Amino acid sequence: MAPDKSLLGDFAKQGFAIIPGVMPRDMALGLRPLLQGAIDHELDRWDGNPQYIDHWMVHNLMMHGEPFLRLLEDPAMHAYVDAVLGDTCTVYAYTSSSMPPRGTNYSRRIHVDCPRVIPGYVTNLGWLLALDDFTDDNGATYCLPGSQQRLEAPGEDEFYAGAQRWYPKAGDAVLFNARLWHAGGENRTATPRHALTINVCRSYMRQRFDYPRLVPSHLVEKLGPVGRRFLGFNVRVPASLEEYYVPADQRLYLGGQG
Repeated sequence: MAPDKSLLGDFAKQGFAIIPGVMPRDMALGLRPLLQGAIDHELDRWDGNPQYIDHWMVHNLMMHGEPFLRLLEDPAMHAYVDAVLGDTCTVYAYTSSSMPPRGTNYSRRIHVDCPRVIPGYVTNLGWLLALDDFTDDNGATYCLPGSQQRLEAPGEDEFYAGAQRWYPKAGDAVLFNARLWHAGGENRTATPRHALTINVCRSYMRQRFDYPRLVPSHLVEKLGPVGRRFLGFNVRVPASLEEYYVPADQRLYLGGQG
């Protein structure tokens, strides 16, 4: 499929664009129990660890159910992320972006998802898939449009005075520059507000995890060339001269990867 050029224009100007209907609504809502199960598992595993600041965040969602694994090959997502970063881009991180009931989490701070600024050049972007309708009451994300080029964080007064909120419906996605200053809201309802985010980076950049080693082979085998490339299988680094001095078709770091 081809991306909507007007939405790519919105992304370039304001740092984000809401992409409607990238997944059928009933399918998006159907992912909620699977995501909640992954969240519950991680809370049981890590709560009490002083280093666990990612309350209600699940890392490496491709490991928590085949539906999440399959999203790595979603053609709608690749139409947009490849248009911005090229068709050699890879997953930097794959996490939940949920808001707990009657609360908030680490995303509440005003922040960016990428530390570096290169004028006129996007290094990372986010693809947020809503599994619920975002509302003021359930913690819809705030962002400061056009702030993707600024180095210093805006103060709270400036940020919230100029902020817009994202209101995707279940099955919509938000494409956003990882340099855009944003903040999670507060969920004032009795039910979780669920979403997931894939942070995508240029092929030459390091990923948050070594996915070719992390993801078990029985899951990798379920993916085609796009999914394997997206996990980083085309940009692996040799660990020995024996792995380096091999024919071109056996190299771990393939040619033409950007």
